[in-house]
Amino acid sequence: MSDMPPVAKKVPVERTHHGDTVIDEYAWLLNKDDPDTIAHLEAENAYTQEMTGHLKDLQETVFQEIKGRTLETDLSVPTRKGGWWYYSRTEEGKQYGIQCRVAADGDSPPELKPGEPLPGEQVILDGNELAGDSPFFSIGTSAVSPDGTRLAYSTDFRGDERFTLRFKDLRTGELLPDEVTDVFYGGAWSSDGSTFFYTTIDDAWRPYRVFRHTLGSTGEDALVYQEDDERFWVGIGLTRSQRYLVLSAGSKITSEVRVLDADRPDGEFTVVRPRRTGVEYALDHAGDRFLVLHNDGAVNFELATAPIDDPSAWTPLIEHREDTRLLDVDAFEGHIVVHFRRDGLTGIRILPGEGREPYEIPFPEPIYDAAPSGNPEFETSRLRLSYTSMITPPSVYDYDLPSGELILLKRRPVLGGYDPGDYEQFREWATAEDGTRVPISIVVKKGTGRPAPTLLYGYGSYETSIDPYFSVARLSLLDRGLVFAVAHVRGGGEMGRRWYEDGKLTRKKNTFSDFVACARHLKSEGWSSRIIARGGSAGGLLMGAVANLAPEDFAGVVAEVPFVDALNTILDPSLPLTVIEWDEWGDPLHDPDVYAYMKSYTPYENVDGRRYPPILAITSLNDTRVLFHEPAKWIARLREAADGGPFLLKTEMGAGHGGRSGRYDAWREEAFALSWILDRVGVTE
Repeated sequence: MSDMPPVAKKVPVERTHHGDTVIDEYAWLLNKDDPDTIAHLEAENAYTQEMTGHLKDLQETVFQEIKGRTLETDLSVPTRKGGWWYYSRTEEGKQYGIQCRVAADGDSPPELKPGEPLPGEQVILDGNELAGDSPFFSIGTSAVSPDGTRLAYSTDFRGDERFTLRFKDLRTGELLPDEVTDVFYGGAWSSDGSTFFYTTIDDAWRPYRVFRHTLGSTGEDALVYQEDDERFWVGIGLTRSQRYLVLSAGSKITSEVRVLDADRPDGEFTVVRPRRTGVEYALDHAGDRFLVLHNDGAVNFELATAPIDDPSAWTPLIEHREDTRLLDVDAFEGHIVVHFRRDGLTGIRILPGEGREPYEIPFPEPIYDAAPSGNPEFETSRLRLSYTSMITPPSVYDYDLPSGELILLKRRPVLGGYDPGDYEQFREWATAEDGTRVPISIVVKKGTGRPAPTLLYGYGSYETSIDPYFSVARLSLLDRGLVFAVAHVRGGGEMGRRWYEDGKLTRKKNTFSDFVACARHLKSEGWSSRIIARGGSAGGLLMGAVANLAPEDFAGVVAEVPFVDALNTILDPSLPLTVIEWDEWGDPLHDPDVYAYMKSYTPYENVDGRRYPPILAITSLNDTRVLFHEPAKWIARLREAADGGPFLLKTEMGAGHGGRSGRYDAWREEAFALSWILDRVGVTE
């Protein structure tokens, strides 16, 4: 086997946009049905295996560390819904989770005994049995009917996120004959469990139709709604009260919601407010009114109420605040819960009703992430919430509203003697090129000498926030003396809606320069010596952009399912996700200014002859969100035009956007990436 990298053939394709003619020699890699494409990917895999062969022992060591810190036979905290407690559990040696329930007896969750199923357990869905010998398996939907008698679930055996929907009678365990192919995520039951609503996708992988399926029906399912605007996705859900079906259509910047009494699944949906460009809103039901979270004249959103018989009439309940981004609202019979973001951290606000003053739940650590989680019951005096930080493993609490007590139900076990007191977390602030202060979250093991090798993670798109989080796998870095940091760059949502808007469209370059500013801050403040940059998907675009912008600042780059051929993708409306993405990136197909701006930063177009750091790109053949050809083309161009490297491409030949599906397979993939990172900074012992 040669240590010479594969050389991709060149097949020049000429394209002209807005008077600009470009030659793309690697466009042929888009065709995965071409045997030459598969042969090239397999050659790249062989080369990557050759170049990382010396890390096999380290990969196995890190895998065993991840596995050894994980309680392999475990179960989640049960969640009450109707007459049942629902939970999932895992078993040692099995790749997938098992969904279960037990009959409810009292208001408190059953006592958890690690490694043991709960007495009276009913298995409703075993992912291991469903997966069989398939190398990939994923569940898209798992929804129990309101009366608890039926289960709707969907499965994917390829990784392309196109699911087959089936139904199960939970009273008998019988699989019903009803089956629907090529459905999307999600779905919703009618109140009586006779009818299930689901969505389907078009050729561009856009959920655009909502159908109504009546169990036992042998005719065609009824088309309830079709969205013809290619910028909009549709979804269907049920309010917590189970009184209303909610059909939502949304682009990146605009929403339109329809509601229907869930007791009348054959009825017509009513529009809450017609769509208006730039106005987003979402709805929940609370007794004699709807709650509407919206940004009409409120950039960080405000919460309003609306009468059931006139849902378009909105009256402010929580008015807009410039320093607080309202994220979500949960309606319960006697109270309202608001999830918000302020000063780069999340929080939870309770509106207790009955004339009592609203208040916020306090949390003990300086940086953390908290959110409502698993609250299907409408009539309850307890709030289930999740909590984590960079040193505190994911934790599940019940917050008792009458007493104000925060009750810890479970903290994820970390085996091997993990002690949070052995680690420290910090918040730093870098200064961007334009003077903006950019937060950085940092975790390190106490006693680590500084400056230290550092892994710097970033994302920075879609208003997605990378909040402080705990990782078992990360301990393999921290215990070897590395610093781990998250750059909360613009384009994400960490500092509110304006933070997002300052990192999209023709301000996208702020995302990239912010990340570089964070890297340079970590070095100048004595935190970091050699820095490895890591990001995935839109964060993979960030990786490609900073590799072009400041290659000298990084000792290596890990780009996972990276959106590095962004301009060519966004120019092609036939590709998945393109049209809806125009609200995020701009429309280079019709706007020459957007075309010029994107061309000035997209990674594939801006590779030049400078010396680049080593780069590891990881992708999947069946990825629908970021097609495999993007990193394949990028690596080919880096090899052709750039100095430095090596440039490696690893393609999962039977997986999708999330990589391999089984937990042990996923751990091995993470061990592969972490061992490469450790090798790049010279820490292999």
